[in-house]
Amino acid sequence: MLIHQSYKFINFSSVRFLSTTIPKAATLSRSTSTESAKNTSYNNSQYQNKENNSFRLSPDFGKNQDLPIDNEFKENLKKILFNFNAPIRYSFAYGSGVFAQKGYELKAKPMLDFIFAVSHSQHWHSLNLNKHRNHYSLMGSLGSRAVTILQDDFGAGIYFNPHIKMNGMDLLDWETLYIAGRMHKPIKILQDDARVRLSQQVNLASALRTALLMLPKDFSEEQLYLTIAGISYEGDFRKYFGENPHKIKNIVSKQADAFKILYGELIEGFPNVSFVGNGKLQQDDNPKARASMLEKLPKTLRYKVREQYGFHLVRKGQPLPSDDKEVYRDIATSDEYAKYIKAGIREIVFRPAIIQSLKGILTAGFIKSTKYTANKLGKWFSRPH
Repeated sequence: MLIHQSYKFINFSSVRFLSTTIPKAATLSRSTSTESAKNTSYNNSQYQNKENNSFRLSPDFGKNQDLPIDNEFKENLKKILFNFNAPIRYSFAYGSGVFAQKGYELKAKPMLDFIFAVSHSQHWHSLNLNKHRNHYSLMGSLGSRAVTILQDDFGAGIYFNPHIKMNGMDLLDWETLYIAGRMHKPIKILQDDARVRLSQQVNLASALRTALLMLPKDFSEEQLYLTIAGISYEGDFRKYFGENPHKIKNIVSKQADAFKILYGELIEGFPNVSFVGNGKLQQDDNPKARASMLEKLPKTLRYKVREQYGFHLVRKGQPLPSDDKEVYRDIATSDEYAKYIKAGIREIVFRPAIIQSLKGILTAGFIKSTKYTANKLGKWFSRPH
């Protein structure tokens, strides 16, 4: 049986992790913030030192990331990986071909989407070009080095191959949100790696913290998941043209149970938010609590928020305080703090989204790119008005 799929590559060595060696529990807790340390219960029993600067986690750590799907379907997804001789360090399947989205029930089965994280991009592409030359556009004719330069040096560090027939990662700092944003939503892990699992837990906590900062004091569980799912679409031009404008709602409406598995225990572990019954939540909207969360945002977003607030002060003819804590206290008391966060996310997302789309023409080739774009536009034009 022919299965339509797309797959993207990321260089595993370029993915930022908490540490290449295991820090002490106190250091790890400090890196992931007081809140996430509580909700992920980091302690010495959950990870163990191993030789060669690698480590392993307790089997129960990050179990919220292992989302259930049909066993037969899961095995079929794993079999797809067997078609690649080149080593894959970490991989997951995602999108409407794996987890249901509203609007696909009566339509043809969507394409399966995969992310492959590999240790050495050029070596991987060299092996893959030998076995699957038809997966590549004319770029493949230039060799693995050219393919790797295009992948690693432009856009979000991703190489995209769509419409293939067959039988890495910016999780901590959010420099592009291209991979981290996809991993805010339900994915099915096919090849696990302890360092990615650890970093992904921090990524999920960051998504939750960012969403809380954009929500009012009282909100519903659905509002929370809609906000989380929408983070990576903020600033993406495809949100306004070429993508189903109801995509975020379609994702959450069919995947609410998966979101609950991903974020339920994290929510319970955050000291400033709690369930109040009937699918409702309430958070502490005290400026001190907001300032604490602002300080714990991913590095790039934290910088962008600070920058946005600086622009605001410049327009008012006021200087930006030199003390970071004072800056975040001031932002937290502003009526427009959520606006600064959204503007910061848009800045992070916009440029890599544009470059990745342009790269797609080279990596996928004109015909496949046209087919992929036509599918997207078809969804956009057929959307309910």
